[in-house]
Amino acid sequence: MQHHLLPTLEELLLRRVIPFWFRHGVDRARGGVLSAMTEDGRVMREDKYLWSQGRWIWVCAALYGRLERRPEYLESAAATAEFILRHGRDGQGRWLFAVTGDGAPLEGPTSIFADCFAIYGLSELYRILPDRRFIDTAVETYRRVRARVEEEDFDEIAPATMVPNARPHSVPMILTEVANELAVTTGEGEFERDAEGYALSVMDRFVDAGTNLVHEWRTREYAPLGPPHGTYVDIGHGIESMWFVLHWARRRGRRDLYSRGAAVLRRHIEEGWDPVHGGLFHSMDTRGAPPADPHWDKKLWWTHSEALYALLLVEALTGERWCGEWFNRILEWCNAHFPLADGSEWRQRLNRQGEPVTDVVALPVKDPFHLARALILMIELLREQSAAAAGGKR
Repeated sequence: MQHHLLPTLEELLLRRVIPFWFRHGVDRARGGVLSAMTEDGRVMREDKYLWSQGRWIWVCAALYGRLERRPEYLESAAATAEFILRHGRDGQGRWLFAVTGDGAPLEGPTSIFADCFAIYGLSELYRILPDRRFIDTAVETYRRVRARVEEEDFDEIAPATMVPNARPHSVPMILTEVANELAVTTGEGEFERDAEGYALSVMDRFVDAGTNLVHEWRTREYAPLGPPHGTYVDIGHGIESMWFVLHWARRRGRRDLYSRGAAVLRRHIEEGWDPVHGGLFHSMDTRGAPPADPHWDKKLWWTHSEALYALLLVEALTGERWCGEWFNRILEWCNAHFPLADGSEWRQRLNRQGEPVTDVVALPVKDPFHLARALILMIELLREQSAAAAGGKR
């Protein structure tokens, strides 16, 4: 394990990344977080994307509940929750995609991922601030999403576009993590059963047993789909999806999934690594041709953040040496390319050569989530490992 890195990771998260967001993003007057900003923190618009709001609640609640009980973390999580409870839903309880800085609707319920990140944040917040509104809203939202994704006309996956007569991996992927976290928060069997179902759906329906690659699209019957959608692999999604599954597997004692998850993770790291310039590509095509995705060769902060945590987790679960080797290789590349000049945060989008670009990939925001979450989870895991090692020496 990378125990020696614990002080460095704590410094990056608690003294650099999080203070950046409190300086530039936190809307103290109205609640919520502003994320339509440049890489260095200049706010361009005060629009608030619900993805970012739910994610920021999770970040602040997890900081307070898992790492460091600073009152500003709890205050910002609670203020953002109050903002989204007041302004985030339409009349049917569906979460909007975006609102103005004051909370007026800008874009309607076009994405169940807005719903899922609201669930994610409110569930985490309820653990440290047991206001029934938070968990009741999370559960109500989850049940609506669970039903909606099974309807034939379901297409709310913005910023992606639904492929006709197909099912996206992104749905069971996110619902694995959301259901698992609800199960932890509530202890209710309903969410335990769902988390198992979604996790096994990912592993049995979207992971190709021959290649260990996660296919982003299957037919409605979960059969292979032709190109270009059926041969498309999102490197970051494959990586992130595996640690979602392994979080559930670790909690439920499903050690049989450790080696499977590790093999899938390794395949995505190896296939995604750029042999010329280093770093992980955004996506690939299983045919070996450049994907239809115009951003396939971008180097995105979130892909690398997810890879670092996933590798640390798999190393802890399996003891595989390749995890540490790849962790060090990716961390070295990240440290050489992503940090801003002042070291306060990471740039989020680079070209293949590792140079900053301003292209919009997915949402037109600088998001406060992936790096912060990865650092929170890495620090939490390393602290647990260090405590266990110290206890074993007594």
